[in-house]
Amino acid sequence: MNATMRRVVIGATAVSMALSIAACGKAGDDKDSDSGSSSSGDKSIGLLLPDSVTARYEKFDKPYFDAKVKALCSDCKLEYANAAADSAKQAQQVSSMVTKGVKVIVISAQDSAAIKSSIQSAVDKGVKVVAYDRLAQGPVSAYVSFDNVKVGELQGQALLDSLGAKATTKSKIVMINGDDADPNAGQFKEGAHKALDGKVDIAYEQSGLWKDTVAAQKMSAAITQLGAKNIAGVYSANDGMAGGIANTLKGAKISGIPLTGQDAELAGIQRIVAGTQSSTVYKAFKPEAEAAAQLAVDLLEGKDIKAAATQTLTSGSGDKVPSQLLTPVSVTKANIKDTVIKDGLYTVADICTAEYAAACKAAGLQ
Repeated sequence: MNATMRRVVIGATAVSMALSIAACGKAGDDKDSDSGSSSSGDKSIGLLLPDSVTARYEKFDKPYFDAKVKALCSDCKLEYANAAADSAKQAQQVSSMVTKGVKVIVISAQDSAAIKSSIQSAVDKGVKVVAYDRLAQGPVSAYVSFDNVKVGELQGQALLDSLGAKATTKSKIVMINGDDADPNAGQFKEGAHKALDGKVDIAYEQSGLWKDTVAAQKMSAAITQLGAKNIAGVYSANDGMAGGIANTLKGAKISGIPLTGQDAELAGIQRIVAGTQSSTVYKAFKPEAEAAAQLAVDLLEGKDIKAAATQTLTSGSGDKVPSQLLTPVSVTKANIKDTVIKDGLYTVADICTAEYAAACKAAGLQ
């Protein structure tokens, strides 16, 4: 082989090797891209809850949700954050989950309107969002909760039932609603008014912001305004606020009047046994959390959710949202055994501590 021919062969070989290296690099890049699409990040589901004050979220919703996701998707990665009643913090948590590569976010909004832009940003990046318990604004893919208007109706009717013959248009009722930033609060209020309007006199109505301390202050103001002897009953939108209200009533030496609640918190059930709260509304946490987990996994896997989300609700932003609504149950002293105890939410021992032993015995729980 002469020198010229040798240079041609060497050059051709070099070009061939360069092309081979380039091809290998291309193949390697494609492989990395494929592995990224099937990484744990792509099977990551986030849960964002609004606060740690309401007992249900950390004690029930989160563990039930986690367990169901793991049962449906053993290799799914779970991310969790609690907003601690701070809407700005929750917005940051949404952004952080998007950055981590979470593909589906289940969120119970601390402020349904304030979170809208964060949800829009997440959806713009390809993330699916499930509104949990509270219908957040923005382009959410699905919503799971209870029929909140029905919750309010149950609360109002329980109050009327407790009043019995005293339920007249002259009976003065104090109404302490939830936080106006929570769309559920408006639905509870709507339902309660449907039950109560025209049957009693709602003489004082304020928001308790879902805080026992605020509700206690509002109750104190109501007593000052109306007079202790003139209050026939109290509507409280949830058990947490009912606790603060019950303390204020006790301090004002007001007893024997109906006080509603919601969430079937242990303290609320104990007050019902003791007679300082008349009712609550049981929204079974497990089926709600499990329904949210099922929707999240289905969206992650690209499955149709129409079979579960059979209703359509319109959010505050005007978005039409496929929704799954569960049925709430009113709880009074008469059906504690058949609801929260039967479902395993609490045991008799949980409820009937030493402080409530005598009341439990009188209520037939022991």
